[in-house]
Order: sequence, then structure tokens, then C-alpha cells
Amino acid sequence: MELSDLNDLDFNNAGNWPIAAKIATLVLIAALVCGGVYYFDTQHQIVDLEKLHKSERDLKNEFAGKQRKAANLEALRRQLAEMEEILHDLLRQLPKTTKMDDLIVDTSQTGLASGLESDLFDPQGEVRKEFYVEVPVKIKVVGKYHEFGNFVSGLAVLPRIVTIHGIHIRGFDKVAETGGNLTMEAVAKTYRYVEEDE
Repeated sequence: MELSDLNDLDFNNAGNWPIAAKIATLVLIAALVCGGVYYFDTQHQIVDLEKLHKSERDLKNEFAGKQRKAANLEALRRQLAEMEEILHDLLRQLPKTTKMDDLIVDTSQTGLASGLESDLFDPQGEVRKEFYVEVPVKIKVVGKYHEFGNFVSGLAVLPRIVTIHGIHIRGFDKVAETGGNLTMEAVAKTYRYVEEDE
């Protein structure tokens, strides 16, 4: 069959077509049907299948994470209990009120225990931060260098948080008259929670 014979084919009498024309027509019809099925049905299913595969991977990862947490549940509960205990200890160190009288007594006793003389204890105005209030206190003590170290160490172990800032140590003009004493000026800062009604 030649190409010029295609013009002689009668669509009303397809049964009498040559074998090659019948096969070519069937292959063309099959290709059109397959293409139509792919375009209108299968293509969307492939996209949906890819989405489901991605969703399956995400769910497997989520399940694996939850399974790890479930396997470590007791350890996580112990860790949570420890963290709550630490938080409770820290809350005790950050009181809800300033309690400046207690701080004065604690600081004075710490200074005396260290062998220092207190020259100044001057509370400054409160400085509000995000969730706490900072209460700076100017202090001035007289004593020997190692006594200053004992004093600062003693402040560090007080039941509330006290930090020391801007330490300035200087000697006297007449060292012989003061017995080798020095003066330490610093700012001690204590902290408290911001009350909800504040």
C-alpha cells in the first residue's frame, strides 16, 4: 500500500481496507484513547499520588518523633520534675516584693562576717525590665583586699540573687594610718518579679 492509496479509502467500507490501513487506524485510535485517558484521568491521579507519598513521609516522620518521645516518656517526666524544682528554687531567689530591710540585714551581716566596715548602703530607684524589676544599691565598704573577696562570695550565696557591678577599689592617701585598708565602692543589684497588677 502506498501513500496515494490513502485517498481511495472509504470510511463507510472500512472492512475492505487493506491490512496495513486497518492496523494503522487501530493503532491511531488506541493512541488517542490512551492519551485521552491519561490526560483526563491518570494525570490527576499521579499528582494526587505524589501528594499522598509526601503526606505519608511527613506522617511517618511525625510518628517516629512521637514514638521517640513515648519511649523516653519517663525520662522526660523526670527531667520536667527536675526543671520544676530548679524553677521553684529560682522563684525563691526572686521574691515578689523587694524586702529591702532583709537585704540590708543580709548585706550588713555578710560584710561584718568578712571583717569589713560598711560606710554606705544607698538604695537607688527601681529599674523595670521585661518580667522583673532590678533594684540597684550603692555600697561602700572599708577593709582588706581578701576581705572584699569574702564579702562578694558571701553575697553570692545569699538566699536571693544579688549581683555586684562597677567594682572600684582604691587605697587611702595615708596607708600607714589606715592599717593597709582599702575602700571598695560598687553597685549591688537585687531583683524581684513584676507583679501582674503592676
